[in-house]
Amino acid sequence: MSAEQRVVVVVGAGPGVSGSLARRCAANGWAVGLVGNDESALEDLVSTLVPARVERRVADPVTGGGAVADLGRRLGRIDLLHVNPSAYREADPLHLDVEGLLDDVRLGVGALLVAVQAAHPYLHPGSRVTVTGSMAADEPSAAAASLGVQKAGVRNLVRSLDATLAPEGVRAVSVTVRGALAREGTFSHDAVAEAIWQAAHQEAADWRPEVSYPA
Repeated sequence: MSAEQRVVVVVGAGPGVSGSLARRCAANGWAVGLVGNDESALEDLVSTLVPARVERRVADPVTGGGAVADLGRRLGRIDLLHVNPSAYREADPLHLDVEGLLDDVRLGVGALLVAVQAAHPYLHPGSRVTVTGSMAADEPSAAAASLGVQKAGVRNLVRSLDATLAPEGVRAVSVTVRGALAREGTFSHDAVAEAIWQAAHQEAADWRPEVSYPA
């Protein structure tokens, strides 16, 4: 790998937005590191990234800090860390129990904390952390109450991370997707991935830790 080759590490990698972002980076000549808990899905994604250099690790995103750190060591650096996981649980506030809520927040918010802490030694001035956000943070669905809590929490954590990392020249941003993901059109996986790519490439002087899509 060239000393100048950039590296993306995607946590919660799969066939959706995270896969599209991995392909977007690979198309620009980046090396790709993938962390996910579904080996078959990772294999399918890797097959779409040829001829990019790809390293993958099968791991739970919440307990997968070691996998992220290993990818940082193997690839030498992390220029973009993208954290994608969230949990969808059909339960309104009268039927959602505390254990279920905490399990979901552990994935939807905790995975970001774990990933950034593990990636930190491999981040450098100019590195970026991105997160797939959702309008559920502002307009939660009562039928899936934990999702709104996750998305509000992860957006809040992104702001804290951005403030903490900014003195090191590292910035963090959540992209609030204001619509339902679809196969085609404005909310296709590729379109949302492009929005995340653009958010990661904001000018540092005008940095915003939250970007809405569509604007």
